[in-house]
Amino acid sequence: MQLKDFLAQMTPEIYQNMKQSLELSRWPNGDRLTPDQREGILEALIAWEHDNLPEEERTGYMPVSCKSAPDKSAPAQYKPETTILRFKD
Repeated sequence: MQLKDFLAQMTPEIYQNMKQSLELSRWPNGDRLTPDQREGILEALIAWEHDNLPEEERTGYMPVSCKSAPDKSAPAQYKPETTILRFKD
């Protein structure tokens, strides 16, 4: 079965069972996952999440933020310092 076909049949219950199996490194019957099975499950989970979950709930999601971005809690008159780099000849 191809991944695309499997994802078309995957339900939220199957997703949860596979996610738990990956977390525990065991199938529900207690058998250990092989490295290939772990890789396949992770690939299927990520692909399913891409189509069925909002971005912030997906595996590996990191909010976009930047240290140099202005702080929204800072007063409006505050402006971050700018630094000009000067190179010597």
